[in-house]
Amino acid sequence: MNKWMISKVSSLALYQEIMLLIEEKIKSGELAPGTRIPAERKLAEELDVNRSTVIRAMEELTAQGVLTRKKGSGTYVNPDKWGLQTKPTINWGTSLTTDNLKRKSTYQLAADQLKAKYPEKIMDLSNGSLPSDLLPELHSPNLSWKELVQQEKEQTLINNGMYALRESVQLHLRNTYQMTIPLEEILITSGTQNALFLITQGLLKPGDAVGIEAPSYFYSLRLFQAAGLRIVPIPMDKEGMSVKGLQEASLNHPLKMVFLNPIFQNPTGLVMSAKRKKEILDYCLMKRIPIVEDDAYSGLSFKKSVDNTPLKKMDQQQQVIYLGTLSKLAGHHLRVGWMVGPQTVLNDLADIRVQIDSELSFLPQFMADYFLRTGMDKHQEYIREKLIERAHNLEEWLRSEFGEEIEFQPAKGGFHLYCRFPKKTKAEVDGILIELLQKGIIVLEGEKFGDHNNGFRLSFSHLKENL
Repeated sequence: MNKWMISKVSSLALYQEIMLLIEEKIKSGELAPGTRIPAERKLAEELDVNRSTVIRAMEELTAQGVLTRKKGSGTYVNPDKWGLQTKPTINWGTSLTTDNLKRKSTYQLAADQLKAKYPEKIMDLSNGSLPSDLLPELHSPNLSWKELVQQEKEQTLINNGMYALRESVQLHLRNTYQMTIPLEEILITSGTQNALFLITQGLLKPGDAVGIEAPSYFYSLRLFQAAGLRIVPIPMDKEGMSVKGLQEASLNHPLKMVFLNPIFQNPTGLVMSAKRKKEILDYCLMKRIPIVEDDAYSGLSFKKSVDNTPLKKMDQQQQVIYLGTLSKLAGHHLRVGWMVGPQTVLNDLADIRVQIDSELSFLPQFMADYFLRTGMDKHQEYIREKLIERAHNLEEWLRSEFGEEIEFQPAKGGFHLYCRFPKKTKAEVDGILIELLQKGIIVLEGEKFGDHNNGFRLSFSHLKENL
């Protein structure tokens, strides 16, 4: 049976039929990343079409990043994740991008072995979570279990989350960012990952193209590929996501959504300027592209002069869904976050959550509410002071160790420092990372964020004094 067949009675043009055929073979796993596509002449014969029709299909897919063409060698399925995403993993199909994420580099394998063998001698600066010495001592009101159950009964637990907790989030946003948000526009989640899952499942569909910063931690999230989304990288400059890059991306791809981490961006630590925020908002409004803003670190600004204003505060047209979390301040054991956005959209997402995940547990919400009301401000200031000290120590050590060979922007807040050796080859940078590993220092390679320019991230939150 001819495995290269198209329907010639479709309303689509023949070259578009061929494009769809190739995309379906990639989605199903029949064409793996790096696989060579049959020669144009041979494919034209199998499909019984003109060679020029095949050439146009190949050119369109190459322009979209699905295929790559190598002069004198042929046409191949793009092995890079920035190309076409595979079908959702929940359909149990072959997920090629998942395999790429699971595949560990030689450096990662060596780091894993070292952590397993000498855990007490390791300084894991690849870890982006809050270290144990910065976790708060969580307390709760002195209530018996019976009284706690009564509290649960008295709270109005609707799909959007505990009423008192939404009030606490509302107050936190007002005190920290001077944002006035109606309670109806706040949805409690079990963290940022839960919020992103609801967005990808409820507001997007397989095959949709979404724009993200390049590099970005969004690149490594498997939930994007599980939803079958196509990720489009948009370059950044010193002010944040490039407007020119966004324009080019939206011209080449029908962007359905843009995901941003504008304040102390992960991994680069960049802070988007106020001017750039307005430009992004204006352009996305014109193109009717909704924005998801992940704001995990803006409350950890090192100086008052740094503009840590969320993009959402400038949103006058309800075009931004804002995501906040407690995990960067209270650790992963208190998995509570919030979404701020249009009430109708949040209600739909809350209904979806009930259908797939039932209701949020009361106890984590209860603890989060108490922490926000009684301990948040003091602990946030304590963490900020420790992070300032650790960031300074790391920067001083890097300069003493590598001098002017290493390139990084001093941290303005958050957890991370992003480094490069611009004058060194990949092999030389790999050698430096191995040398750091031999000293017990683990970093996170830039490829995890879609960066192939030898960058690497250091999370100074885990820095020890004996560096």
